[in-house]
Amino acid sequence: MVSAYVIDLDHFLADPVFDPSRCSIGFHPLHSFWAIGVYALLVFFPKTRIIGIGLLIHIFVDMTDCARIYFI
Repeated sequence: MVSAYVIDLDHFLADPVFDPSRCSIGFHPLHSFWAIGVYALLVFFPKTRIIGIGLLIHIFVDMTDCARIYFI
């Protein structure tokens, strides 16, 4: 599950690397909607199920951060 945080490496492509007012969903390449679809597909294959679940949990946590930015 911890290996799912490798997708945060795409934050280094952004300038600035960290911006507390930026939602990473849809902004970073590995947080794009296409990538999220691939992560969801990984859940259906036994060999990649754990990685897919970890990636989707990571995206869910990032979505809660986005909700905090836009709605609170």
